Amino acid sequence: MKLVLFDFDGTLTHQDMFTKFILYSATPLRLVLGAVFMSPLYLLYKLGVIPARKLRPFVSFFAFVGRSSTKVAAIGEAYASGVIPSCLRTDMLQTLRLHQTDGATIVLVSASLDLYLKPWCQTMGIALICSEMASDGKRYSGYYRAGDCSCEVKAYKVSQEFDLSRYSQIYAYGDTKEDLAMLALADRAFMRGVEQ
Repeated sequence: MKLVLFDFDGTLTHQDMFTKFILYSATPLRLVLGAVFMSPLYLLYKLGVIPARKLRPFVSFFAFVGRSSTKVAAIGEAYASGVIPSCLRTDMLQTLRLHQTDGATIVLVSASLDLYLKPWCQTMGIALICSEMASDGKRYSGYYRAGDCSCEVKAYKVSQEFDLSRYSQIYAYGDTKEDLAMLALADRAFMRGVEQ
């Protein structure tokens, strides 16, 4: 039995789907406030002072604190069905499908949000480990349930969710240094489509 781990943004897609969703889902007021308050942090990120894994939770807070869970879920489903398909890399989608045909257990492991990844993974018939927004059932708190799912957290969550010793072979696909810990779990690791 094989286990196949895929990163999402930049690996299965052509672009950063997290930022695209923030812009897609934000109200006009939140866009303005976010631009004002997040500009200094974004500049530090661009200068390499703050890593993406530190910036994402702040952005998510501004985008979702206090928002209706029902409304945001509907936006996430619309994004999953209407936007994500046009942003997928044909070659990597074909690789995913080949692994599915082979009967492998496929897991999307991403720092992106459950708000749109959960409905997309359900339509694809694959498992999901990702950053999850916390809510009380009615409104989002703005915080993550268990932190940003990147770097060593990816490997940790995979190891907690799956008994790796049960698999005859593990494949992993990524595109940035945030994926290195996950790739280290694999027998066959691919960075930007090239086997390591």
